[in-house]
Amino acid sequence: MLAALGVALAGCVSWGDHREVLEERDRLEAEVARLGERVTLLEASNESLAGERVELIAQVEDLRQARESLEVSIAELEAVRADLEANLKQSQRELDARRQEVAGLRGTYDGLVSDLQAEVAAGRIEIEQLREGLRVGLSQEVLFPLGSAELGAEGVDVLRKVARRLAGVPHPIEVEGHTDDLTIRGGLAERYPSNWELGGARAARVVRLLQEEGIEPTRLRAVSLGETQPLASNQEAEGRARNRRIEIRLVPLREASPPGGEVPAAAGAPAEEAAPADDGAGDS
Repeated sequence: MLAALGVALAGCVSWGDHREVLEERDRLEAEVARLGERVTLLEASNESLAGERVELIAQVEDLRQARESLEVSIAELEAVRADLEANLKQSQRELDARRQEVAGLRGTYDGLVSDLQAEVAAGRIEIEQLREGLRVGLSQEVLFPLGSAELGAEGVDVLRKVARRLAGVPHPIEVEGHTDDLTIRGGLAERYPSNWELGGARAARVVRLLQEEGIEPTRLRAVSLGETQPLASNQEAEGRARNRRIEIRLVPLREASPPGGEVPAAAGAPAEEAAPADDGAGDS
């Protein structure tokens, strides 16, 4: 009896333990399943993070390239700004120099008008302040006898007044000899085969006087334009008289020849470079 009871009790304990083991197994299986799901979620999350990491690395590379491009652009803009600032300063210096030049030309213009007011009033001399220079037009009758390249007394006096004023400005001086279109005849044609030679001789004579009055020869240039730039028609005596003239021009400083350049000629175009003699004309 006691033996049977012991066996029964042993069977009951074993069944309880078995049930606990089963319950523990089920619990562990559930935990494994839960952990498996967790692992799956973590693996999916890891893959997502890996993709995000790759994307972030690409974004970082794009940003690095964009930064380098911006740095290059900034450097280029800095260079452009430096150039603009330099150009602005240069433009300001040129503007200041231009203002001083215009002021000096204005003073020269006013002085010439004052010195030569009688001749200006009589229409024998024209004084014009150009936008970039100054022009003094002197009729042939003021300076030279008809058909001659030698200055008369009145011409010497007038040119001395002009020289005193022009000596006070730094501009190069161009003296142009102009004539009418009448053919040079007689013995005068032996000396001046055409108006090129006559206009050049007159311009050269004016240049020599300006030099004698103290103007540096490097500032002077004599040019013969002959009959090529008339102010009026050569069909009438009055028009021809207007065309026979000397024009003295102050050349803008920025148009002057650089130092060491060709020395200005002291006479008109040489005969061999001028128009053919049989086409020449003059105020003989």
